[in-house]
Amino acid sequence: MPTRDQVMDALRTVQDPELHKSLVELNMIRDVKVEGDRVAVTVALTIAGCPLRTEIERLVREAVLAVDGVRHVDVTLTSMTPEERQALFGGSQVQNIPLLAPDSPTRIVGVASGKGGVGKSTVTVNLAAAMKALGHRVGVLDCDIYGFSVARMLGLTGKPTVIDGKILPMPAYGMKVISMGNFVEGNTPVIWRGPMLGKILNQFLTDVLWGELDYLFLDLPPGTGDMALDVARMMPRSSILLVTTPQAVAAGVASRAAYMARRTNQEILGVVENMATFICPHCGEMTDIFGEGGAQALADELRVPVLGRIPLVVELRKAGDVGVPVAMDPEAPQAVKEAFMELARKVAAAQPVPAVGR
Repeated sequence: MPTRDQVMDALRTVQDPELHKSLVELNMIRDVKVEGDRVAVTVALTIAGCPLRTEIERLVREAVLAVDGVRHVDVTLTSMTPEERQALFGGSQVQNIPLLAPDSPTRIVGVASGKGGVGKSTVTVNLAAAMKALGHRVGVLDCDIYGFSVARMLGLTGKPTVIDGKILPMPAYGMKVISMGNFVEGNTPVIWRGPMLGKILNQFLTDVLWGELDYLFLDLPPGTGDMALDVARMMPRSSILLVTTPQAVAAGVASRAAYMARRTNQEILGVVENMATFICPHCGEMTDIFGEGGAQALADELRVPVLGRIPLVVELRKAGDVGVPVAMDPEAPQAVKEAFMELARKVAAAQPVPAVGR
């Protein structure tokens, strides 16, 4: 006959879908009763209206039914008290920002460009997914409050769960993600003046329970405006990855973002050349429709390396529209998939250098 210890061992394998820790470790398993081949389990959810209550109940039921001798499982769902939730999330410690602590192991990488339309969000999302594929713990913060696109490109819908004023990042392909796109309805525009941008960035850092991350990628808005300055002010340890196309005009504008990084004492990892060459979906011929040499010229000016050259393929655009990163798409062309994997490996090994130029 099954024992209580066997049931508890099975429940240790069940993780909260949002907190990514064992229900036993989170003290969510409140009672286990074994009577013959029937097991009754009581689970305390973090909040009474937990949107994943059905999923948690299913995971618990499946795990217990896998124990030898169990034929019937009864799952009762309750909720934590405010005091229990406060203890779960670290009490007063959550008022600090662990990611920004001097001893934090998290590398913060801001993906920047001097202008829009160069594929900065595409690079952010797919670089993050490639880094996850390499085994790292990854978060993505969409800092483009006006032109948010990360939620769409990762297939995220709905709103994040909020518990006692704390926001749980949304899960996407094993990554933790926060985007303004999940806080507004449809295409409703965000109409805020500059000071509000700093406040929302601070909230995304302070009130979001990021947990332990190896990398936090920031999808920065184009240009050198308020949000870029707030990132430099709030995250002095962050480094910058510049995205440009091969076109000389785009590379010239990107140098302005590098100049601002120098003024704010940020360091630059390197340059990514997006849309480096067009690969025809019919004949496979490669064409430099945006010219060539822009990224290398920018890198030479800044004395940093070119870390990646991403080809322009139709599948990459389609993947962004349907919310599937190419690094996670088995049908994606090998050339673009390997380009992002190689970029991730180089970013992981890169040593940031002080920004120069201008």
